[in-house]
Amino acid sequence: MCILTSHADRAAPHHHLNARWGSHCLMVALLCAASLFQFAPRAWGQCSARDVLQNQLKLGKVRAVDLPQKLIGSARDVPTWKTIAVGTFGNSFALRNALDAVGCNIGGLAAEVLARPAFTVSSNKMDVELLAVSAVQLGFKTDSVPLAVIYARARQLGFELAAAEVGPQLRLQYLDQPMGEFLIVGMQPIKTWSGEPVVLNVANGGAGLILIGQDGRDDAEIPATSRFLFVRPPDLSGGIAAALLPP
Repeated sequence: MCILTSHADRAAPHHHLNARWGSHCLMVALLCAASLFQFAPRAWGQCSARDVLQNQLKLGKVRAVDLPQKLIGSARDVPTWKTIAVGTFGNSFALRNALDAVGCNIGGLAAEVLARPAFTVSSNKMDVELLAVSAVQLGFKTDSVPLAVIYARARQLGFELAAAEVGPQLRLQYLDQPMGEFLIVGMQPIKTWSGEPVVLNVANGGAGLILIGQDGRDDAEIPATSRFLFVRPPDLSGGIAAALLPP
């Protein structure tokens, strides 16, 4: 017996096969999208600190020669930018928990710094006067300057390096930091577990308040427009206070 089939009848199985294959592909695509969405926050948490710093370096490229030259002759002439308290926590773990409690983010390098034995907190509560200056104000005219050279000039003008505790303490006490501001803590670098020297940066890159770490090698090239935080020496603080007293 001969059975005749039309072209439509012969094509029908192919249509069903294509439909099933299309449904299968759609399901796989949806599962992949769901997986990406699930792991996106974790990936953002790993990359955000690095991206914040890279974006700041890319978007903040202003030539040193384009800025007004307000040169600093001495740390004595620089007004206090902000006074913060240190020595308010018994250990670094309590300090980090306080940062978590107020929703301040900590980048990967900064987290390593806070976990290192070299990172200590003051055993005595005291106020610290912070001075904010850029490499341009220190007299540099090139677009970037090695970190060690900036430190040497700052010391020559009477600035002191800050204790590492200043970074997280400032992050905790500076919750109204404007968006787009990055403040490098002028501090002795602390090495990570892999031996990488790191200095801290108190930042608001637009994704929230964060404490990040950046290259702390002596030859690390720092944009001359970057702002550093140094400490006013106690003797200069006393001298300024005495100068303000009536004769």
